[in-house]
Amino acid sequence: MSAVGSILTNSGALSALNSIAATSQTNNTLQSELASGLAINSPADNPAGYITAQGFTSQLNGLTQATSNANQAVSLLQTAQSAIGQQISVVQQLNSIAVQAANGTQTPAEAQSLQTLVGQLTGQVSTIANQTQFNNINLLNGSFSGVQFQVGANEGQTLSLSIGNTTSSNIGMYATAKGSAYTGTGSGSAAVSATGAFTAAAAVKITGPTGGSGNVTISAANESAAAIAKAADNISGKTGVQAQATNTATYSVASGTTSHAYKFSLQASGSGSTIGGAIAVNASSLSEVVSQINQQTSTSGIVASSASGNLTLSQQNGQNIKLSVGSTTASGTLTQKGGAVLTGTNYQQGQVQFQSSGAFSVSGSAKLAGAATLNSLANINVGTTAGANNAINVIKYALAGLNNQGGQLGAVQQRVSANINNLNATSQNVTTALGVVQDANIPQVANQLTQAQIQAQSGVAALKSSTQLQQSYLSLLP
Repeated sequence: MSAVGSILTNSGALSALNSIAATSQTNNTLQSELASGLAINSPADNPAGYITAQGFTSQLNGLTQATSNANQAVSLLQTAQSAIGQQISVVQQLNSIAVQAANGTQTPAEAQSLQTLVGQLTGQVSTIANQTQFNNINLLNGSFSGVQFQVGANEGQTLSLSIGNTTSSNIGMYATAKGSAYTGTGSGSAAVSATGAFTAAAAVKITGPTGGSGNVTISAANESAAAIAKAADNISGKTGVQAQATNTATYSVASGTTSHAYKFSLQASGSGSTIGGAIAVNASSLSEVVSQINQQTSTSGIVASSASGNLTLSQQNGQNIKLSVGSTTASGTLTQKGGAVLTGTNYQQGQVQFQSSGAFSVSGSAKLAGAATLNSLANINVGTTAGANNAINVIKYALAGLNNQGGQLGAVQQRVSANINNLNATSQNVTTALGVVQDANIPQVANQLTQAQIQAQSGVAALKSSTQLQQSYLSLLP
């Protein structure tokens, strides 16, 4: 407190000035909040709140950009899916042409015309694959591999994508060689003894294109190709690999010394089980052998043909062909192609070919093991009936491969779309949290500003009043 009557020290004025200064600072802060709408305009306003708000702002900016990235990814995926859809349409046309060519009613000129059309269409499949781009990035030529999409605000919140090569030379049927149980040498296949050529209880492991694997167990040495193929198809859901069973073998024949030179019986059979009825062959010539077998195909399930003095036996479903050959001293002989004369009971075991739309491998059996090789769409030839039939199979797997690739892209798109929805929801919640921390409460600030303005006016009035007493002291001077 200053001395009573002092004109040098005015405590009241000083107090009024201090109050005006504080009120002015409050006014400035409140006016800044009203102008910006923010409760925190600088770290000095609320250091802890400022740090929190900056963290939310950084996350929100990352979420906004991640949403943009994800939407770009959706556009890329839609571009790739659309192109694959066009390829599927072209391959469907190829399928119709292959089925037409397989009918066997085409003239050579017509078959050549169909093959020319096939060449144009397979070329178009490759053109689509090579020209499909997104922002000058090739999508379907095999170069789009291991690409990451940043679909989150933080490091590591990514999604990886690879798209396979869909040119016509890279899609089609992956298949193993037709694994056979035959032990004969030379061209073609030959029968084996009644004990069979497989190892009983042996396991054949199939590892599919996507890494799924499964085992097929060979139950008997004389296992049929049909049984092995059926077992492989039963686990195709895990492996992605199917199997096709056939049974075709060619034998050399020699005439005997009797009027009926060829005497033997035939029967389709499984692994020790009867499939077709037994038929007897008692013929004087190779052509008669073929005729007698084919007349009884409905009974035996076996078809015969001959060429260049050789006999070919086929069982369409891949079942074993059981041959019972009597004494060869007085009758014609059947000889394994490049092997020995058949006597007694023999099993002509079939061939198994494993097939898929992607690369795979088969292991565990020397008769069936091997890596799959690609029969590509680019190499199909419908100029012959046999070629057209093979083309149908290749096209089937080419379509499966394209459909699988399209399905994978669709699944990724669903995943990205779900991620976008999550980013939007997160962004909304983070924005709300940021608003709680840094947004000004306008009604409250307006009320506080009114109060501060009134205090400022009151301070000015107090300052004016404090100087009146000092001035009255001057009237005491002479």
